[in-house]
Amino acid sequence: MEPLIYWVWLTTLKGLNDACRHRLLAHFGSPENIYLADARALLQVGGLTAGQVRALENKATDAAQRILDTCGRKNIFILTMHDARYPQRLRNIFEPPLLLYGRGEMPLFDEEVAVAVVGTRFCTDYGLRMAEQFGFDLSRQGALVVSGLAAGVDAAAHRGALRAGHATAAVVGCGVDVVYPAENGRLYEDIAASGVILSEYPPGTQPARWRFPARNRILSGLCLATLVVEAPEKSGALITAAAAAEQGRDVFALPGRLGAESCRGSNCLLRDGASLAMESWDILGEYQHRYPHKLHWDGQPLPPHGSGDDSPVGGSEKPQKQKKSAALPVIDIGRNAEGLSGNEIMVLRLLDSEVPMLTDDIAQEAGVPVQQVLAAVTMLEIEGFIRREGLRKFVRTVELKDTKE
Repeated sequence: MEPLIYWVWLTTLKGLNDACRHRLLAHFGSPENIYLADARALLQVGGLTAGQVRALENKATDAAQRILDTCGRKNIFILTMHDARYPQRLRNIFEPPLLLYGRGEMPLFDEEVAVAVVGTRFCTDYGLRMAEQFGFDLSRQGALVVSGLAAGVDAAAHRGALRAGHATAAVVGCGVDVVYPAENGRLYEDIAASGVILSEYPPGTQPARWRFPARNRILSGLCLATLVVEAPEKSGALITAAAAAEQGRDVFALPGRLGAESCRGSNCLLRDGASLAMESWDILGEYQHRYPHKLHWDGQPLPPHGSGDDSPVGGSEKPQKQKKSAALPVIDIGRNAEGLSGNEIMVLRLLDSEVPMLTDDIAQEAGVPVQQVLAAVTMLEIEGFIRREGLRKFVRTVELKDTKE
C-alpha cells in the first residue's frame, strides 16, 4: 500500500475527532505508524478514550482505497500536512486539516497576498456589486482572491477576480467534485480551470451545515486578511472573521447602511475594531512593503512612504490615497453641527494633521478603552474627518475650531 492510503484511512476513520488525530500524529510521527500501532501502544497516548482505541483497531483500508481511486479518476490531488506544498500559513493554525483535496492548480499560498472575501448568501444588490468590484480590484492589483464558492457575496467575489483575468481559490464545505449550490456550476468549472478548489473532505462528500464553520477556518487560515463585504448578525462570514482574528490575521469590513439587517453583522465588526475598507488599497496597502513585487496600485507612480514601522523594504512606496489641499476644511467642534460624539471629538483633538498616531497611543493618552477609540475612528474615517496612514495609524484631515455657543 502507498503511504498516502494511511492518511486517508486516518482522516476518514469513524470515532475520531480532529484533536484525537492531531494527538496521534504528534505521538507516532506518521499515519503509517499509527496504523501499525497495537492496542498497547495506543493506550500510551494520553487523552485517548477506550472507544477511540477500539476505532483505531479497525485496520480496513477498502474505503480509503476507493477514495484514492476516485481521486485518480477525477484528477483530484491530495496534499498532506507533511507535504512540502502544504501551505505553512495554514499549517500554523490551530488543528489544521491533515489532508487537503484539490481540483485545479495549487498556488503557493505562502508567497501570495491572499485575501478572503466573504459575506452573506442573501446579500443585497449593493453587496453583490461591492463583492464583485473588490474581487476585481484586489485581483487586478496583485492579490489572490479566496472565497467559499457559495451563493451571494462569495460567488460575486470569484467572478470579479476572474473578470480581472486572474486565478481565484475556493474552499468548499463538501467534496471538491460536488457542485454546490447547483447554480454555480459554470463558475465552479471556471475556477477549477484557472485556479483551485480545495476541501478537507473526500470526494463525494455532500454539503451539511456543520461542515461550513469548519471550512471557514481553512479559508481564513490560507489568507493574510479577511474582508467581510456584507453580513447580518448571524452569518457564516462572521465565523470566518472570528477565525481570522483568532489566527492573528487582519480583518476588514465594508460599511453598510445603518438599520439594514443584511449589514448589521459587518457594521458590528467595524464597531468592534475591524479595519474599514472603502477601496481595495485600504487592504493591500498594509502588505505592499512586504510584497512590492506582487502589489501595484493601478499602475500609478507611488509617492514616498512615511517613516515608522510600516515603512516598505527596498525603497518601495505606498500610494497616497488623498492629496492634502493647501488649506484643510474647518469644522467647529464647539457648535458641533456635525453631531460628533464625545469620543469622536476627543480623537480629533488628539490627532495631528501631518504626523500619524496609533489608535493604541490615542487610547493611552485619552485614558479610555481602545475599543472606544476604534469605534470613533471608524465613524470619523467614514465621514472623511481623518485618514488612515498605515496599520492602525491615522491623521486628521480637518482643522478644528472651538466656538462656544
